[in-house]
Amino acid sequence: MKKLISWLIRSVPRKYLQRVAGPGMRLVALFYTGNSVACPVCSRSYRKFLPYGRIKPRPNALCPGCLSLERHRLIWLYLKQSTDFFKRPLQVLHFAPEACFVDRFRAVHGRGYVTADIESPLAQLKIDIHQIPLPDDSFDVVLCNHVLEHVDDDIKAMRELYRVLKPGGFAILQVPFFSPVPESTIADPSVTDPTERERLYGQRDHVRRYGKDYPLRIASAGFVPIVDDFVDRLSEDVRNRHALVKGELIYIGKKEPPM
Repeated sequence: MKKLISWLIRSVPRKYLQRVAGPGMRLVALFYTGNSVACPVCSRSYRKFLPYGRIKPRPNALCPGCLSLERHRLIWLYLKQSTDFFKRPLQVLHFAPEACFVDRFRAVHGRGYVTADIESPLAQLKIDIHQIPLPDDSFDVVLCNHVLEHVDDDIKAMRELYRVLKPGGFAILQVPFFSPVPESTIADPSVTDPTERERLYGQRDHVRRYGKDYPLRIASAGFVPIVDDFVDRLSEDVRNRHALVKGELIYIGKKEPPM
């Protein structure tokens, strides 16, 4: 199973995987019946989650019910426990929407929930994150999870996210980090070879490797950066139950109201 999943995510474009993964995973889920782990996104339990990863698959990572990964389950719990995201309808812009979230978020926010991406079949709007054709101060929440490592100019993209966010709103701006994490973000536009990008940046379609300066990059786009260790404030039992990664930080950009 590890080798099959690794081959699929390395070989098949994400936009096609999103179309076919659901039905296939429902069959796989029959072999994972149990109650040792539980997904807070889809409320299903299993004896364990599936492995997931491009090179060295992580054990106990992928929910076969809704395709959530560790980061998705963490974001779900954070939004539920630390924000009013699920308490009232909001205006939400979700870039590169994950399959596990789309229907569930739309059930809460209705027409206020807008999905966007340059190619994803799950997105309502096919737009470039560098030039978002939407008005200023339009959204209460922006979700941008593992997107910025793929774009040509992440600061310009974050400035656009800041622009369309309402004063007082917040953006979740998760990016991957690969050990050892450098002090400063590494990027070289002249590197275009996929194999070299994988060596330098951790994945063939990444164009930078984020460093410890990431909060400063968030701030340079206008946001007030917040680095939240929410997962470490959860009990060990809860982390184990949902297969969360201790030490994984949540990166948030706040748009302060004008003085």
